[in-house]
Amino acid sequence: MKYIRKLYDWMLHWAETPYGPLALFIIAFAESSFFPIPPDALLIALALGAKERSFYFATLSTIGSVVGAALGYAIGYYVWWETAGVEFTPVAHFFFEYIPGFKQALFFDIQELYRQYDFWIVFTAGFTPIPYKVFTIASGAFAVNVAMFLVASTISRGARFFLVAALLWKFGEPIREFIDKYFDWLAIAFTVLLVGGFVLIKFAI
Repeated sequence: MKYIRKLYDWMLHWAETPYGPLALFIIAFAESSFFPIPPDALLIALALGAKERSFYFATLSTIGSVVGAALGYAIGYYVWWETAGVEFTPVAHFFFEYIPGFKQALFFDIQELYRQYDFWIVFTAGFTPIPYKVFTIASGAFAVNVAMFLVASTISRGARFFLVAALLWKFGEPIREFIDKYFDWLAIAFTVLLVGGFVLIKFAI
């Protein structure tokens, strides 16, 4: 956890430099495939420093994250399997050993989730605190429809980052503690209600 804390502090220090927006884009990009810390903290720091640019920072986060998601998909599609669906490559084993959140058994659990929920599992991973990078690579590894994957990623990541930006633009510093403590729980609750509503509609029809 010490190195995670150091990475977190390193990420936040960019908010105090002229390169903050570029760093935000790069971190959002990297977090979609391998970087362990979501870009939200840097987004918050930048938006608090320049409220009028909150939605610009959210746009950078969204574009960076979706482009990074495409890279994650490509990693899963092209370099994840030695034998399709059975044997992992050295690249995959590197992720399992060194990148937080990656577990072999989890990949096969995700495969089953894709069979059941398709679009909604990508949306849920993108909007909630579930490790998004695991799902971007798994999407490629299991050859999920790429158009659906990109649409779900754009909607979910955009919704997350623009919601944060909107709260900061409206309320400023007073909302920061609320976001830090409760945003992920609210994201989970919103997603459960949204997905649950569509499941009920499906069964009702």
